[in-house]
Amino acid sequence: MKLKRELSYFDLTNIVIGAIVGADIYIVSALSAGLIGPFSLIVWLIAGSFAIVIALVFAYCSYYVPKVGGPFAFVSKAFDDFYGFLTGWSMWIAEVVALAVFGIAFIYYLQYFVHLSPIQEILVKALFFFVLTFVNIFGVKFAGRLNNTLTILKLFPLFLLVVAGIFAFIVHPGMLQKNYSPLMPLGLKNFGPALVLIFWAYAGFELGTLPASEVKNPKKTIPKAIITGMLVVTLFYLLTNFVVFGAANWRSLAVNPPPLVFVGYALLGTIGAVIMSIGALISISGVDECGILSTARLSYAMSIDGLFPKIFSKIHPKYKTPYMALIIQMLIAFGLSIFSGITKLISFSVFTLTFSFLLTCLALIVLKKGKEKQLHGQNILPWIGIAICLYLLYSTSLFDKVVGLAVILAGIPLYEFLSPKRDIHHLKRLFVSEEAIFERRLERKEKFLANFARLLHKVYKKMKQTAKN
Repeated sequence: MKLKRELSYFDLTNIVIGAIVGADIYIVSALSAGLIGPFSLIVWLIAGSFAIVIALVFAYCSYYVPKVGGPFAFVSKAFDDFYGFLTGWSMWIAEVVALAVFGIAFIYYLQYFVHLSPIQEILVKALFFFVLTFVNIFGVKFAGRLNNTLTILKLFPLFLLVVAGIFAFIVHPGMLQKNYSPLMPLGLKNFGPALVLIFWAYAGFELGTLPASEVKNPKKTIPKAIITGMLVVTLFYLLTNFVVFGAANWRSLAVNPPPLVFVGYALLGTIGAVIMSIGALISISGVDECGILSTARLSYAMSIDGLFPKIFSKIHPKYKTPYMALIIQMLIAFGLSIFSGITKLISFSVFTLTFSFLLTCLALIVLKKGKEKQLHGQNILPWIGIAICLYLLYSTSLFDKVVGLAVILAGIPLYEFLSPKRDIHHLKRLFVSEEAIFERRLERKEKFLANFARLLHKVYKKMKQTAKN
């Protein structure tokens, strides 16, 4: 019996939300506070608008190229396998670097409960990456069930923070005026770097865009779901940051790496700080666990397409997971978490990720067909996306530009000499089967805001049904 696997507008919206919102909100607010102050709130809005444009480009590409593989499949179809490799390679670098960011953030929030020496920090990071990687190798299904169980625990601290903040602003309206004045204490000289860091929090839609062949009425559903999902995420981020910058002075936020612990303490005292710390540790672990598998799947997909060394396509004989891809990226992420800082890692991740976005925008120019009239904006969106990508690349540091370009170009000999250039057919058939795609879709539902949205949708349908009766 064949399972029915048609994605509705709500299903796709939920996947978009789930692919984006994770632990980023626990990290970025403090970093942007030191660059641009309370004006960060406006930058979050601008970054969200940028992300919507790029996400729509991805959505339209997935309509024209309904294949598993995402960006590197889009670019390969538009140009050739070499440019597809560069797209997947740069995206894989960005995702591995992002894994390292969460390892550092885990230490930040853990420090609230126990002070760690430098050696202890390294040991905890090693344990963090080791446990999450081997959970993905030996127990992916268990990990998914655990994430679903912890859904409310992940959501509760953030909603508690927003509710407590709004209540505090009603009772003490002067708090808002005090902390938001002046709005731009540092001017706009750091606007670009702040935008880069904040844009990173919106990344994830590139892993959440599904093949259009699985979506009901894709011409209308995909753009609508992308816009709705991105608007929900943007609203969620704006509400949280409105409270963060309204409840604490931007100078204090800038010198407190775990910003939500600081704000939680300001609003609710010690119990608030404890709740936010626990919520952050759970969210960071859950997001990194999901990201570890998604990143390994990208390199695995490239490997079975013949664009990556064959070692990345090695499957565990018992657990049927790409264990070598998981182990390799674990070692890289662990090393980066030891030898680099969180701001530099995020900025570098955005540079390499934006490079892949740029190639995807160029791909849509080639892929689009004039007769598809219902894909509104397909003629102008890729050009706007290109402008956004160029600005983001320009706004990264000189180190990011030089080293990032060098790392991307370093992939060329990897492609030329170590990639077999031939599909591994039996593995590819398994990877693109309907059952495999369906299983991956279920895994994406682990993200906490998406689960909450699904719960609200069920309540709404129940109320609507009751009203009719």
